[in-house]
Amino acid sequence: MDSKKPELLQGTLDLLILKTLAPGPLHGYGIAQRILLTSRGTLDVQQGSLYPALHRLERKQIVESEWRESENGRMAKFYSLTRTGRKQLAAELEQWQRYAQAIGWVLEG
Repeated sequence: MDSKKPELLQGTLDLLILKTLAPGPLHGYGIAQRILLTSRGTLDVQQGSLYPALHRLERKQIVESEWRESENGRMAKFYSLTRTGRKQLAAELEQWQRYAQAIGWVLEG
């Protein structure tokens, strides 16, 4: 059995980040860990992908950040969704559901 982790489809990482931030602010490491946990160990987002995505989303004003103390007492940059980000999440979820349904139709045959 192939134990390699799957590559994320382009654009999927943004959706995962937005969905992960929907309940509330998290720092980068917390975002990566929550994605890993909720994907049951399948999606291991690396820092080299995560932080450029967070910075891109911040430039687009989809997420915002602030420095605060983390659970281990160190300062960390916490990211949260903006109002625009919540709208973006809703739109991307709808688009993803249509896309997944269409793939399902093709696979069913």
